[in-house]
Amino acid sequence: MRTAIVEEPVSQAAVWSRRLAVFALAVGAVAFLIVRTQSVDIASGLAVFGSAIVLACASLICAGAAAAIIWRTGRRGLGAMLAGVALSCAFLAYPAWLAAQAMRLPVLNDVTTDLVDPPQFSLKPKALEARGGRTPQTPPPAIRQAQRAAYPDVQAILLELDADEAYQLVLKAVQARGWRIVDQSAPGGRLGLGHIDAIDRSLVMGFPDDVTVRIKPLAGQTKIDVRSVSRYGRNDFGANARRIEQFAQAVQDQLDAR
Repeated sequence: MRTAIVEEPVSQAAVWSRRLAVFALAVGAVAFLIVRTQSVDIASGLAVFGSAIVLACASLICAGAAAAIIWRTGRRGLGAMLAGVALSCAFLAYPAWLAAQAMRLPVLNDVTTDLVDPPQFSLKPKALEARGGRTPQTPPPAIRQAQRAAYPDVQAILLELDADEAYQLVLKAVQARGWRIVDQSAPGGRLGLGHIDAIDRSLVMGFPDDVTVRIKPLAGQTKIDVRSVSRYGRNDFGANARRIEQFAQAVQDQLDAR
């Protein structure tokens, strides 16, 4: 006589936890691709990414319910539940890091090495077109004070070079960073100033950010001021300050290679 083996039922909450986590990853990948390739406008891409975050959170909620059910009833589904938790946490790691940065740093999207007289962006038609018609305005003093407190190491770059040499060195540093130059002018004119306007992209989502570099001749040296502005959002999560610091290192690398 055969003995029928009755398997314990599987927790549906655990199954849905895994399904939602996989779906969140798929939706997040789509959002990443459409934002990076600029297939749609940024707002629509972020809305899709937000939907992926909601799905990942729903997966964790299902995982919590599954844990309680499995503990109380002994149902199967532990593997599916753990898979859902692992996939959801992996996806939510980056948004969680951004949230931590938002709590730690002030709300800034415009950072400069000169708080008193920030470099101004070019108003030439080509530069305006590259920026989508936007021209960043100079933030009020209160915002600059917040920058001073948050990023005391963001300082002007002083080079023991004449203005023309400094300009060529800065051009090499811009190219080394992979920025796309949209306007440039060698030092000269009544004030002797030079400038380079460029566009950089954020590391993960590829958002375009605008950068301008001012080359100012001084007695026996040249002062390099940089301003980096995010096009989207009120909070850059520290990206603009990092960009300026990385650019300063690129300039130093070019100087060392001379």
